[in-house]
Amino acid sequence: MRYTIDINCDLGETPGTQVNVLDEALLDLVSSANIACGFHAGDAMRMETTIAAAAQRGVAIGAHPGFDDKDNFGRIPQPITPKETYQLVLYQLGALSGFVHVAGAKMQHVKLHGALYNMVAQDRLLSEAIVDVIWDFDPSLKLYALAGSVTVDVAKARGLRVVQEGFADRRYQSDGTLVSRQDPLALITDRKEALEQSILMVKKQAVRSIDQQLVAREIETICIHGDGEHALSFAQDLRHHLEQENIHIIAPVL
Repeated sequence: MRYTIDINCDLGETPGTQVNVLDEALLDLVSSANIACGFHAGDAMRMETTIAAAAQRGVAIGAHPGFDDKDNFGRIPQPITPKETYQLVLYQLGALSGFVHVAGAKMQHVKLHGALYNMVAQDRLLSEAIVDVIWDFDPSLKLYALAGSVTVDVAKARGLRVVQEGFADRRYQSDGTLVSRQDPLALITDRKEALEQSILMVKKQAVRSIDQQLVAREIETICIHGDGEHALSFAQDLRHHLEQENIHIIAPVL
């Protein structure tokens, strides 16, 4: 049996004045790119260069909006209302889409960043705000969301295409939510464990929780992080490992 999976990566998270050969190399290995919109990281120059590099390689381009908090890389939860969430994301979608349009490319998806991603995944009202803003901005856009989360339910109910996401390098709670980054167990640093989890997500449609339980999840895309110390070597290993398992890497098409 042949399987398919999307590999997405958070990119464009450095200032445009800095050379970023890592992003360029990662774009050769992934099928979808979530490009920072200048709030939690990145800037106008980096958006332009990353979009151009992704388009050149045929990598699906997505917006990666987060909290306006570069000091903490958008990873600290902030109090926010549904209306403020709508406005925060709309502003960033507009920024990235301008560069995408000028590049003659197409924005295909939206994936929230960091603390905003996690907060929305657990809050129905915030999820509704996210689905509303994407629907109002461009209902053809796909929403990448944590597999099994309330966001998935809200998006499906609205008729928005949602792509359920799993993480190669993150650990899960028994309810299928991610272990908080404040917890020392949050990140999987063992390469073998991360690769095994990736195969489990594709072939068994499940994740393994920190108490060693299998939690069923319909996973269509695997996230890797572009800011890790060994991001490139892990991406290379992951792609090779998936291909060895007869897993075809391709961005979602519907």
